[in-house]
Amino acid sequence: MAKLKEIVVDSIRPALLARFWAEALDGYFVRAYDAGEIARLGKLGLTPETDPSVMVDGPGPTLCFQLKPDPKTVRNRVHMDIVAGSRRSEVARLAALGARVRDEHDGFTVMLDPEGNEFCVVEAR
Repeated sequence: MAKLKEIVVDSIRPALLARFWAEALDGYFVRAYDAGEIARLGKLGLTPETDPSVMVDGPGPTLCFQLKPDPKTVRNRVHMDIVAGSRRSEVARLAALGARVRDEHDGFTVMLDPEGNEFCVVEAR
């Protein structure tokens, strides 16, 4: 039987989007870069800020933000739903981190992350 390992998100700026989602989700954090990884990136002319593949670890699946320089042109085929005790407070917190509200519905709010990817904030039941 298969197990979910990672959720991969195409991104124009992987490090920026990884930081947003690490702040957005409880218990998630951008995977630390050790000296060996920084050296490996350096040999490629890269830094953690320009890394084309940035990982975010936490209590659920790893989130991988990979470089895809093409701009997003259509709605996501898959999106994340996150739950919060107070939807209104969570929407305000996420907006302060750089997300924006696309539209409101009964029981959920559709938001856009800093690169325009849709996600929903759902009322806790």
